[in-house]
Amino acid sequence: MMRRHLLPALLSVAFPCTAWAAPQCEGAVVACDRATVGAVALLTPGRATTVLVDANDQPGVRRAAQDLVDDLKAVGGGEVRLVTNGAATVIAGTLGHSAVVDALVRAGKLDVTGLAGQWEGYVEQVVDNPMPGVARALVIAGADRRGTIFGLYDISAKAGVSPWTWWADVPAQRHSTLYLTAGRVADHPVVKYRGIFINDEEPGFGGWARARFGGINHRAYEKVFTLLLRSKANFLWPAMWGKSLWEDDPASAPLAQDMGVLLGTSHHEPMQRPQVDWKRQGGGAWDYTRNAKALRDFWRAGIVRRGKAEDPVTIGMRGDGDEPMTEGTAIDLLQHIVADQRAIIADVTRRPARETPQVWALYKEVQDYYDKGMRVPDDVTLLFADDNWGNIRRLPPPGDRRAGGAGVYYHFDYVGDPRNYKWLDTNAIPRVWQQMRMAHDYGADRLWIVNVGDLKPMEYATSFFLDMAWNPARMDLSAMQAYPARWATQQFGAANGPAIGALISRYGLLASRRKPELIDATSYGWADGAWDRVLGDWNVLDADARRIGAQLPSDQRDSYYELVLHRVEAMTNLHRLYHAVAANRAAVQAGDAASAARWTAEAKRFYAQDAAICRRYEVETASGKWTQMMAQTHIGYTGWQQPDRDSMPALASMDRPLPLPAAPPRPFLVIPADRGRAVDGAGLRWQRVAGFTAEGAAMIATPTTAAVIERPGGDSPHIAYDVTIDRTGPVTLSVVAAPGLDVRGTGRHRVAISIDDGAPVMLDLMASETTETWSRAVIENRRVAATRLPVLRAGRHRLRLWLVDPEVVVERVELTR
Repeated sequence: MMRRHLLPALLSVAFPCTAWAAPQCEGAVVACDRATVGAVALLTPGRATTVLVDANDQPGVRRAAQDLVDDLKAVGGGEVRLVTNGAATVIAGTLGHSAVVDALVRAGKLDVTGLAGQWEGYVEQVVDNPMPGVARALVIAGADRRGTIFGLYDISAKAGVSPWTWWADVPAQRHSTLYLTAGRVADHPVVKYRGIFINDEEPGFGGWARARFGGINHRAYEKVFTLLLRSKANFLWPAMWGKSLWEDDPASAPLAQDMGVLLGTSHHEPMQRPQVDWKRQGGGAWDYTRNAKALRDFWRAGIVRRGKAEDPVTIGMRGDGDEPMTEGTAIDLLQHIVADQRAIIADVTRRPARETPQVWALYKEVQDYYDKGMRVPDDVTLLFADDNWGNIRRLPPPGDRRAGGAGVYYHFDYVGDPRNYKWLDTNAIPRVWQQMRMAHDYGADRLWIVNVGDLKPMEYATSFFLDMAWNPARMDLSAMQAYPARWATQQFGAANGPAIGALISRYGLLASRRKPELIDATSYGWADGAWDRVLGDWNVLDADARRIGAQLPSDQRDSYYELVLHRVEAMTNLHRLYHAVAANRAAVQAGDAASAARWTAEAKRFYAQDAAICRRYEVETASGKWTQMMAQTHIGYTGWQQPDRDSMPALASMDRPLPLPAAPPRPFLVIPADRGRAVDGAGLRWQRVAGFTAEGAAMIATPTTAAVIERPGGDSPHIAYDVTIDRTGPVTLSVVAAPGLDVRGTGRHRVAISIDDGAPVMLDLMASETTETWSRAVIENRRVAATRLPVLRAGRHRLRLWLVDPEVVVERVELTR
């Protein structure tokens, strides 16, 4: 008999809020559809389930307990009640705030070893005879309120309710009988602050919130806060362009406080004051050299408004409108500003400034201050940033430990050079994993925050980022590669989860070739068949996604469209559009008027289909729940900024030909990085990361914090490839790597190459780095370094790729004549 797809606690501890099918009921506090020795019956037909929370526990705990009650009702369909006393199936409470939980600890029935004082820690334990008349119950004890909240939502996830139940219309996985196996599970996060930044929120998130809730108000934010807590996250930078969570709806910040969500302000909004607060009050110039007193008063009001919240405070200063503060690097001025801000914090809180968590965001030009020697007090968290395209720019020196720690501000969405990318999720998880694993290795584990744009359709990438943040070490290579199937199983069940997970992975790899806003008729070669190959990949994925979708039960169709099918069909259609435009131009160049006309009609059809896909998402899916969420323009870019409206790409006619790019020289030999013999050494080992790009695997070195190898050769780490050259002559040898950056601050990103017994030749992937070379790297999602070999004789050769800088990710080697 096939077991129902129940959700084991042991695995959900490894990946918070991510669960999947359990073929056997093994492990502690694991969901199971049958009774095992010492198990507690969570759901039983004909019998009520009660969840007990002390009336004196904190509001967020009581709210999460009510959500668990509602979730269990959705899962089992029976009677589930929330009580404050009496017999209970589930007992939940925070140490020191729950008389029942505290009594169980005193009686020795509940093991809370190591829990006291543990930030957001919790224990789940099946307890015999916890109270008179109760033979067995599940007890959830939190070290603090969020610990209890996370424990409650963990049980929801095990029972079959996704964190995306509201945000992606994922139905509960139904089973009327549910047991939790005997034992004890304890867990707590490693990254202290874990959250998202809703940004570039117009027209999608903003338009949707106004249509559904009347504005980006506490009703909209309540849904965001709940999603964060269900995902075991705790931190939010709220929507900011022309918006103030605090002023737009005074109920929003108190709601966050009650629920347990920490609020911050973005990298250019210091002292808990959104940018728009300053504009609304008409405070004058945003210039500390001319308007210091007004700015200090403004900032003081932000700290006063913060009250006794735990919220981390952003300090420092950037220019108005997310621009640089000054020409050049004014270190003395910024240090003076930070000192004044800390004095305000100390004065308002009546405690030393070090007792209030503070964050200095080293975003864009602010990193220059750090690189040139500016330092802030040791208790301040240094928030390093990526380059807005998923490549971390700098990390703290290995072994550097400061009281405030360090963190990373990462991007899944961006407005800026070389072009905005806001429309769809285009983030390949293996790359996210590699970058954030490196951040953890370097000790950046105090704060992880990711810019998610409109939030939808970033669901999968957001889940991965937050799940990894809970405990980065648990998300090792094998766990990362198993994640897609596990996440999809949580949303769609065991029968289809692995196949859907494979679809999601394939989508991410194909989408990461080039962001949709960067695609046009010239993106791929026409004469060499590159356009046909790329479109072929999308057509196959689209057909597979539709086939699997047709097999799903009707109650999963909306969630499948939101989480999987929409992005696949939208990107496939976009590629069909630009392929048709390219075909039209090629036909005109060939003098084939009939073919040109046919491709003109096809291009117009695909352009119209793009609007139809948007309507399907906003109007036909989930009864119109997501109106405006797909309003982002994406066709017709002429520069970095988005067009005001989508527009049909230019088509050629017989009297107006349009260009197609000349095909670049094709390599006569392409060697995937993983097709050689990897040799470890110098304390480093190679790891093969399957599916790193659409073209295949990549090779990474671990640990990335190891010393740079300045003199590669001998037994130092390398990969050896046996190659055969068909004729003698000059050859260009290119190393293709991920578009990473030098996180150590040396300005180099190197590997070395040798042929046969020749000396290694150093190749710097960031040599002569300019804005133009960086732009090309992020547009093409790769870096290339090459060396010219004047003569390479025909025959067999041994090519060696030597590790130099451990953070380089090697994808392939190419030989071109």
